[in-house]
Amino acid sequence: MLKRLWILLLSLQFIFIRWAKSNPEWVEINYSQTIYPFTSNFLRKLTGWIPFSIGDILYIILAISILSFLWRKVRTRKASWDVTINKAGWLVCIAYFWFHAIWGMNYYRQPLHKVLGLNHKYSTEELEKVVEKLTEISNKQHRIIVSNDSIKVNTPYTNEEIFNKTVPSYKALQKTFLTLDYSTKSIKHSIFSKPLIYMGFSGYINPFTVEAQVSSLLLPYKMPTTSGHEEAHQLGFAKENEANFIGALACMHSEDPYFKFSGYTFALRYCVHDLYRRDQQKGICAIEKINKGIRLNWQEVREFWDRYENPTEPLFKAFYNQFLKANNQSKGIKTYSYVVALFVNYFNA
Repeated sequence: MLKRLWILLLSLQFIFIRWAKSNPEWVEINYSQTIYPFTSNFLRKLTGWIPFSIGDILYIILAISILSFLWRKVRTRKASWDVTINKAGWLVCIAYFWFHAIWGMNYYRQPLHKVLGLNHKYSTEELEKVVEKLTEISNKQHRIIVSNDSIKVNTPYTNEEIFNKTVPSYKALQKTFLTLDYSTKSIKHSIFSKPLIYMGFSGYINPFTVEAQVSSLLLPYKMPTTSGHEEAHQLGFAKENEANFIGALACMHSEDPYFKFSGYTFALRYCVHDLYRRDQQKGICAIEKINKGIRLNWQEVREFWDRYENPTEPLFKAFYNQFLKANNQSKGIKTYSYVVALFVNYFNA
């Protein structure tokens, strides 16, 4: 009876999720803009004051419980497979429900360009104009911080100070996008900071507690946009490209010059890379106009990731790629390039 019940409940969830994928307008209105803001704010209030990640602790407890269970089964050699399958089935059923009810339904909401009324296509000429605009602003922000165009920027804040500065950044952005209310902060260092970096990730959102996790090893220059990215996930922008856009935009709207520099150079790097991919000669010309100090910051980021490159990273990236495809991002990690369309049409609007 119990086996039939969890199979039935899991099947009903699968059917509902397939329906939700085909009805993004319904998800947008009835979940992302109605239910989710309430549950997200509640969970952030519940966990935000705790200095460590509750979600990471839950993952550790789950891993220990599974390993302990397997060890007992191997040692005693008395495995009741019917009971084991039932327990596993109920665990999957509850976890699948909690994942979508608390956060995961945001994967199926309307694309951000529709919500903001932006086009999602752009020409090379439009991209060139935005690259020129972002280059001018980025070079200006660079000169505000350092007097020499050839010096890289060293962000002088601790990670905790950066976390705190993200709140007024989102407050400033909220004046433009009224629904982006990030008054309740819940962002922390991950207990798995080093494993995250070795896997090739800067941070992640825990979909069961809605806590934002960022690796404590990350370069200070990258910390503002990474923190903004994870907080954008907390606000219901589940797709990576959309979180990149919102996180960078929050930094750009900040009054802090280091946040502005991080946000604008983040957008510039994406757009220049796309211009180079479309037209190599134009890309090279665009790069030459960017202050050497900015390029040194980008080089520092590349060297940082090179230090942690290892054979397991592609495996984790492949797993995450499949996860994204299973959650309404048909191109997987490649959908990150969609952020360029958002930047181009936002700055050309």
